[in-house]
Parts: sequence; C-alpha cells; structure tokens
Amino acid sequence: MGFHSSTVLLPIVVLLSLVSTAFATNSAEKTFVHCLVNHSEPSHPISAAIFSQNSSSFSSVLQAYIRNLRFNTSTTRKPFVIVTPFHVSHVQAAVVCAKKHNLLMKIRSGGHDYEGVSYVASQPFFLLDMFNLRAIEVDMDRETAWVQAGATLGEVYYRIAEKSKTHGFPAGVCPTVGVGGHISGGGYGNLMRKYGTSVDNVIDAQIVDAQGRLLNRRTMGEDFFWAVRGSAGGSFGVILAYKIKLVTVPERVTVFQVGRTLEQNATDIVYNWQHVAPTVDNDLFIRLILEVVNGTQVATKTVRATFVALYLGDSKSLVSLMRKKFPQLGLNQSDCIETSWLQSVLFWDTIDIATPVEILLERQPQSLKYLKRKSDYVKKPISKEGWEEIWKKMVELEKAIMYLNPYGGKMAEISSTDTPFPHRAGNLWKIQYQANWLESGEEVAEYHINLLRELHKFMTPFVSQNPRQAFICYKDLDLGINKHGFYGYFEGSAYGVQYFDNNFKRLVQIKTKVDPDNLFRTEQSIPVHSHVEFVRMVTEKSLVSVLFGLFALHWIRHLK
Repeated sequence: MGFHSSTVLLPIVVLLSLVSTAFATNSAEKTFVHCLVNHSEPSHPISAAIFSQNSSSFSSVLQAYIRNLRFNTSTTRKPFVIVTPFHVSHVQAAVVCAKKHNLLMKIRSGGHDYEGVSYVASQPFFLLDMFNLRAIEVDMDRETAWVQAGATLGEVYYRIAEKSKTHGFPAGVCPTVGVGGHISGGGYGNLMRKYGTSVDNVIDAQIVDAQGRLLNRRTMGEDFFWAVRGSAGGSFGVILAYKIKLVTVPERVTVFQVGRTLEQNATDIVYNWQHVAPTVDNDLFIRLILEVVNGTQVATKTVRATFVALYLGDSKSLVSLMRKKFPQLGLNQSDCIETSWLQSVLFWDTIDIATPVEILLERQPQSLKYLKRKSDYVKKPISKEGWEEIWKKMVELEKAIMYLNPYGGKMAEISSTDTPFPHRAGNLWKIQYQANWLESGEEVAEYHINLLRELHKFMTPFVSQNPRQAFICYKDLDLGINKHGFYGYFEGSAYGVQYFDNNFKRLVQIKTKVDPDNLFRTEQSIPVHSHVEFVRMVTEKSLVSVLFGLFALHWIRHLK
C-alpha cells in the first residue's frame, strides 16, 4: 500500500511547527530575562524573582496560588517565565520589558480569579505574581492603611485588629483572597449594607502604568483614579497598593446560621426574606444560600434555605429586631453567637470560631476544588409561584447552588457613576451561581458547568434585563471573550456592558488614553477604541494584509 505525500508531510509540518514555537518561546524568554536584568536596579537585583520553566521551583511557584483545579492540569498552558517582584522596580522592569518586546503579561494577586485569566492564556505569556508585595501599614491616628496588592484579606483584617478591636474594613468573607484583584473589582462583603464596597473606601492608590511610571492619585489624575476602583485588575496598569479608609465596628458583633427546608416552610420564609433583607437596619446583613439536600422521605430531594447573618450589635438587640422585622424565620437567642468582628470572619469562612485568629495569616485555602461561577442581579421581588418553579428546577438539576446577597442600605445611597462598579440603587440582591466538584476530567467539568448554565438560563425572567447584569469579581467567560483585534471594542462591549453598565464607555475612553497600545489585556479586560486598534494593526502589518484579514473575517461571519 502506498502513502499519499500529504500523509507523510502532515506530521512533519506539525513537528516543525512545534519546534518553531518552542524555539520562539525560548528565544523570547532569554531576550525578556536579559531585558529584566538590564532594567533592574543594582540595589534591588531582580534575578531572585525570576523563575523560568527550567527552574526547580517553577511548578511550586505557579501552583501555589491556583485556586480553581480546572486550571491546574497537564494540558493547561503555562507561562514561559514567572516574575515574583519584591520591589517596585521589579514591577516597572516587567512592564517596560513586556512593552518593549510585545509580550503578553498576566497579573496575579491571590489566584481566586474564577476563570483563571490572571494566570492562564491561550497564547505565550509571562506571569507577574504579586505575592511577595504584601506589606500592610495601619495608621490608627488617621484611621487608614496602605495595603499592598499581594496581601490577603485575612492578613488585612488581622493587622487592623492588632491595632484596634473596634475597626475593620468592608471586603470579602474569604480570607485567602488577594487584595489586588478583590478591591480592583469592587470588593464585596457583609459590611456592604453599612459601609458600601471596598472601592467606596479607597482614598489613594499606587500603580505602575503602561510607561512603567509609578503613579499615585495626585500624579495619575482623577479619571485614572476613578477607573482603577472597580474596573477589575489587568486593564489599566499594575496595582501596587491601595490606601483604604478603616470603618468602625462594635467590640462585640453577632452571627447566626439557620437552615429551613421546603417542609419547614422555606417558601414563605424566602418570600419574606427578599422584602426584609434589602430594607432592614443597615447593621444587619442576611445572606441566603439555596441548595438541594435529601428530603425527609427516602430517595427524595428538597431545597434547603440557609440564612447566614452578621449583625453589628449584641444578640438581644438582634433577636428583638428579627422578631419585629422577620418573624417568619423564628430566630432564637440560642441560634446567635456573640463574638469579635475578627472572629466573625472565621464563622463566615466556615472555620470553627474557637480557632486561634492567626489562621487568618495562612495564605492557603482549607481545600481546593473544581468550580464554575456565574452571577445575576434581581430588581423585583419574586412571587411565591416563581419560587416554587425555581425549587422544581433546582431539584431537577440537583447540584447547582445559589448564594443571594442583599443590597439596600449604603449601597442605595452611592451613585452608580461614583466608581466603575455600577450596581447600586434599584438592586434588591445579587445572585452567585455555584458549581463545585472534586473529580477530574473534561466530561465531568462539562456536566457541572452545563448544569449551572441551565439554571442561569432558567432564571432569566426573574433577573435584570436590558442589559442582564453581572459582577466582574465573579468572572464568567460565557459572557464573551476578547481577542483584542479590530473588533476588540465590540467584543468587549458584550461583557463590558453587563459588568459596568453605562460606565463601560467611560472606561474605554480612559483606557484608550492611558494604555493606547493595549499592553494590559486579558480575555475580559477593558478594550481600547477600535480605531486605535486598527492603527496598531496597520503599523505592525501591511495595510493590504489587514484589509484582507478583515474581508476574510467578514466573509466567514457571513457564511455562518
């Protein structure tokens, strides 16, 4: 039997392609590393912060801050170099060299990015991991703190409590989340109804821009400062630190967690929760978790509604308030735990509240899993009939979970244009859809992800519309992926309007001004205006090839 020439040529072409890619990557790595060393200050040499794929510590450094097992597989593309700066000059060198050699840079602070875009890419890239830059300087005289991007929320809370038992900061309930990504996306937690989001309490910032300059609020200007408070990381520069305004909390706060199934009147309780949680006293935050559990009858399933709360006051006052405003839950004094604000962080992270608070200084989560997240905003109460439809769908899907976080209070008092984070007045609560699993493999992943997509689709009549809104810190690539070509602005609009609503256009204008070459980009970053991208393409290629590419793209889309 003879061989066709194409049968022989195909593997040769593939092999040559792989060799060519490997050679190009190695060449880029050497050139980039050489550039980093040349731009390093002699007093702060950068060599100890560079890890190539040949480094013995490369894998451990990469995996140390991967928080979603979906992106820790043998087939996941790895960065060709990891830079772990321990001085501002290292960040500046990385930016200057990335721009000089036209390299894709991913920036990671804590690794909790749900879609892994801070440390994964579909093309060659290097990783700038900020975990060494985690200094926290608390100034109790001014009730402020400078917090570097690589610090975790747990470290921030602990360092504040070291100086004061009556101060805290409004941010997330997961202690291992990194400050850089969390605050830059808005920063959301159980003090939100009292004090707003994290970005509402940011008064200054340090950032390295696309030119490698170290800027603060005064030198970057108010437009730039506006943009870096709620637009998510990876679009405008490398955040080095935020100056935050501390808030006051009582010496003793109260927490509770109470679960009710459908057989325990959960439908009525949930129906009333949606009217109470966004309007009750601002000192009270009641999260609602909806999940499928085993029913009382053998081989049956039911929905359990779990109410988790933080109250900035004592338990006696809380029980009195609940009996007046939310009697359907039937809260008793015995359900309540009085504790310090710092220990309440443990409670919310499902850590035994008696555990020494030093656990907040541990940077690794208790456990890792495969996960997918989506989000929604709800503007109108859902009828009891609507909830009953939702219960049926959840029981059918079984493994999808919903976390409902109430708005109102301070959130309704802040303008939607004060920061890029637009979700303010008019929202009753936000939904986080969760899928979690422990088994590896693409089929298992697709099964769980599709369950979540189906629940998200089912919820369409009950949530915000035109646009359907989403939360940038619950990153979801289903909303759109930007390839940052000529159509970058339009691709960016697909997810940008859902995340930022009317603030998206202003973010694009600022992005185009401060980073016209689109150095800082991810799959869902803020794009530059298309005409700027077109000029860049023409300068990098011939006009004929650009026009031919646009014609071919239009033709392919027309065929579809």
